[in-house]
Amino acid sequence: MAEATGPTSPLAIYRQHCERGELAYQVCTDDGSVVFFPRLTAPGTASPNLEWRVSKGLGTVYATTTLFPRDKDPYNVSMVELDEGFKMMSRVESIDPMEVKIGMRVKVRMIPTTDKQPSYPVFDPVEG
Repeated sequence: MAEATGPTSPLAIYRQHCERGELAYQVCTDDGSVVFFPRLTAPGTASPNLEWRVSKGLGTVYATTTLFPRDKDPYNVSMVELDEGFKMMSRVESIDPMEVKIGMRVKVRMIPTTDKQPSYPVFDPVEG
């Protein structure tokens, strides 16, 4: 019996981009608004006219905090504003979590897929 194939969900398309090392987002072709997290329709207008784009992966830390879980190493959680105009929650890695600062320039890096989790974006500080 052949498996039915239907439209691919926005989340599945986003994850496919992550697998290729790309940070994808959408743009509403009606008004040019940037859309992230992936959706079927644009927020506010409900327009289904969304086009996929690939971010250059450069952004600025918009907000940040460091979490200190019991019996584990501390880690950073940050809101990153990408140069294309959308914000996303992630982590800044490769430095001490207490050294992450608002206004810091960062670049995306994909964490590879494992048996337990699909590929996902984190950020590293931009040198210089």
